[in-house]
Amino acid sequence: MTARVVADDVRPRNERPVSTVASGRLHVGTLRGSGCVPLFISGSSTPARATRAVVMLHGRLRDADAYLRSTQRALAASSVDTDSVIVAVPQFLASADVKHHGLADDYLHWEWTSWMGGLDATGPVTLSSFDVLDALIAHFAASGGFPALREIVIAGHSGGAQVAHRHAILSGAAAHCAAGGVRLRYVIANPSSYVYFDELRPARNDLFYPVDRAACHDFNAWKYGTEHLPRYAGDTDARTLECRYIGQHVTYLLGTLDNDPAHPALDRSCAAMLQGPHRLARGRAYHAYLRSRHPQLQQALHEVHGAAHSGDAMFVSPAGVRALFGADAQLVDLAPSQAGGALE
Repeated sequence: MTARVVADDVRPRNERPVSTVASGRLHVGTLRGSGCVPLFISGSSTPARATRAVVMLHGRLRDADAYLRSTQRALAASSVDTDSVIVAVPQFLASADVKHHGLADDYLHWEWTSWMGGLDATGPVTLSSFDVLDALIAHFAASGGFPALREIVIAGHSGGAQVAHRHAILSGAAAHCAAGGVRLRYVIANPSSYVYFDELRPARNDLFYPVDRAACHDFNAWKYGTEHLPRYAGDTDARTLECRYIGQHVTYLLGTLDNDPAHPALDRSCAAMLQGPHRLARGRAYHAYLRSRHPQLQQALHEVHGAAHSGDAMFVSPAGVRALFGADAQLVDLAPSQAGGALE
């Protein structure tokens, strides 16, 4: 027993089974097969009257319960009518989570972090984490159960922000939503890395240079670039993906103190380090990169002063509340509880 505890303690935090699995279930069915993922639902007591759905994506720890609490705190601290918002937090389980909790065979499960890049589950069928998001978006936008819904927000912090960012690039869900009169928006807070659309990477003073592939051979592979795209992407080319992404409604949130180059959850792979020394630098550089390619870029970047790598600090802030709940939303409770909030 002692040896097992010691062995577990030396594993990275994200490579331990989650303590809590959401009690709700989202069914995901495609031509490739079907499965389900755990799902937390909160917010409006009258869903038929809700005008906005906020889908919050957890980080690498898969702690969907912590992200639910963070989103609930942001909503409670805002000027928004809570009955107008539905909060949904899907949970992307690791294979070890399913085994540890003795879950049914139809629960989708991934390698520890592969869901962050939209890769396919290892079982029971090979569905992407992006297939899951598409199913959840369709549930809100096309099921008929939410007649007043006008907007769906896909938001995430850290690992969840990587999911939101990459789904916005690969998915065509926004066009399907728009056809039904629903706007799809993305909120991307403090991710470790981004997807670049060519072989340029940042240098100083918002300048970009071509990378020597010999120094980092996979720098432009997915999930850092558009080479070797996942199965979900089909045969879409990089130019089409960039055009799609530039047209998406995206808000970037960066914590001004998320600038630790030695943060334990920071991606320090060769490909990630080419994007900058830490998350703040990487986010600033990526927005500058997009503006250099698209001078009329409509995607906004907001910095949350005094915030480090904390989902609570990012979302329970004036910029976070506006990003999640609309431009007219205000932070009215300046001191919400921070206990048990989302971090990674």
